[in-house]
Amino acid sequence: MPVAIITGASKGLGRALAAALAARGWDLAVDARNAGALEETAAELAAYGTRVEAVPGDVTDAGHRKELVAAARGLGGVDLLVNNASALGAEPLVRLDALGLDGLRRALEVNVVAALGLVQEALPALRASAAGAVIAVSSDAAAEAYETWGGYGASKAALDHLSAVLGQEEPWLRVWAVDPGDLQTDLYAAAVPDDGDPRPAPASVVPAFLRLLDERPASGRYGAPSLLAER
Repeated sequence: MPVAIITGASKGLGRALAAALAARGWDLAVDARNAGALEETAAELAAYGTRVEAVPGDVTDAGHRKELVAAARGLGGVDLLVNNASALGAEPLVRLDALGLDGLRRALEVNVVAALGLVQEALPALRASAAGAVIAVSSDAAAEAYETWGGYGASKAALDHLSAVLGQEEPWLRVWAVDPGDLQTDLYAAAVPDDGDPRPAPASVVPAFLRLLDERPASGRYGAPSLLAER
């Protein structure tokens, strides 16, 4: 069966995507910083009859990234890597004149440096896959200027560019940066706690990600709402 690595898989979009892949028979290596929540998620995923390796830890830790890829290799390889784990840089978000530089460094370390580190660790296995793919979970803040979203948006813009270059350098892989749109997640609630407007559930955009896996379009940047609208 195909094998996927999904970071930040204990909740939100990561968990919803993991469940959808498990329902399709994918084996999974999943991570999150909260070990208890990750174990609960892994138990739910295993109920689909798939094999699940839960590897708690922080993606900024090189040893953890190595352990996560090793777990996937133990399941048979790496066919898909989903860099979903993200950090905001400030909770709640603040304007650039108040953004702590340590917070910005954390956002860049999680959203960019660790994402590339995991790609580098998994790349030999991805190259060996008959249909290797990398998904970088992006944001509309990477392409649009919104007040208070500067640090997070800058980190996601950097992730988008790394993904675009990776797609050029690894033409046999598919590398997709995907903007899922605004979702009802803990990340968004932490970013803008006073925003009470309803947001779609993460599961509502999962079909957009599955469409990419099914149709394997060219490497590039995609918006989940557009992928859903075109179905």
